[in-house]
Amino acid sequence: MIDAAKTIKRHWNGILNYFDSGITNGILEGINSVVQLLKRRARGYRNIQNFMTMIYLRLGHLDFQLPT
Repeated sequence: MIDAAKTIKRHWNGILNYFDSGITNGILEGINSVVQLLKRRARGYRNIQNFMTMIYLRLGHLDFQLPT
């Protein structure tokens, strides 16, 4: 019980941040895995700007439907 209390005390700021933002580490790990997949799939980009553009296109959930 004492170890559990010490663990909660060490992570208290992170626990409070979760309730403020609602973001968990799982969401960030998912984003990181998509970025790593893009990096492996591309086998390198000419420059960092092209790589960042691919990340925005993949993770931005953009809608590219033409207007009607």
